Amino acid sequence: MSEQRAIAALEASGLDVEITRHGRVGSLAEAAAARGIEPRDLVKTLVVRRGEGDYLFVLVPGDREISWPRLRALLGVNRLSMPDKEVARDVTGYECGTITPFGATTAWPVVADASLAGDAARRISIGAGAHGVAATVNAEAALAHLDARIADVAELHG
Repeated sequence: MSEQRAIAALEASGLDVEITRHGRVGSLAEAAAARGIEPRDLVKTLVVRRGEGDYLFVLVPGDREISWPRLRALLGVNRLSMPDKEVARDVTGYECGTITPFGATTAWPVVADASLAGDAARRISIGAGAHGVAATVNAEAALAHLDARIADVAELHG
């Protein structure tokens, strides 16, 4: 099961992890409420395709979305795409909606939006490999553990 793989990787990370199980939800707002956090502290893990067989994880706060021009500029490429759900599952080991860099079948590079960094006390909630299962961790510690590249790659919805 992918949930066990994600949780094992989180536990092995040495991070202070709180696992939350709330079952399936219908929206980001519902997920944030079920986890007792603000939508900005719920982190979406998006899989982005840079080229043939070349992917990366982009971590984006729940109240933001990827700024494709900024991400392309950061990576120095003209084209990026998001793989379909079958390819995303094949390259991460997780179904869409459950993807996390923790325990993924391939340790793809991680880019995290700059809005996630800079607050030593901030805790974020990230997927843990199954629908309705999440891990709450210190943002700075998690980003450091993932060796995330911090950059301004997201913008507020709307």
